[in-house]
Amino acid sequence: MKSGFLEAGIIVNTHGNRGEVRVQPWADSPGFLTEFEHFYIDEKPVQVLSSRVQKGCVIATLQGVDDIDAAIRMKNKIIKIKKEDVKLEEGRYFITDLIGLKVVNNETGEALGTLSDILSLPSNNVYVIKGAREILVPAVPEFIVETSLEEGFIKIRLIEGL
Repeated sequence: MKSGFLEAGIIVNTHGNRGEVRVQPWADSPGFLTEFEHFYIDEKPVQVLSSRVQKGCVIATLQGVDDIDAAIRMKNKIIKIKKEDVKLEEGRYFITDLIGLKVVNNETGEALGTLSDILSLPSNNVYVIKGAREILVPAVPEFIVETSLEEGFIKIRLIEGL
């Protein structure tokens, strides 16, 4: 069963001497993490008192972390967020929910394998499908016909050469 939490970043350092922490986000945009009132660290909720983006990182003030010594103890901690607190646009999915889905040829119904990885490239994401052979498919509407998390599949349109 999939977890109700997402790993969203890691505390990489302190910031200043008042207990702020520097978070390296694992998201499309660092601003994404500034939208949350709580992070989950070591499986416990921690209130985010303030957060802002600076040079690709998020500088956050966390409840109970009010000096540099407390901030140092937070270094290398993984930041998690609750999936239910995230509002995704239509047709967008969490990578963790897609990995492991069965991939099917839309035209023939043939099972092609399992989505094993998603490569994040500058132009678009690419799905890595492991089956009898490895298939790389651009994650764009021309190739991705249907995605059903509930039924556990992705239907793709294959073109010659894939």
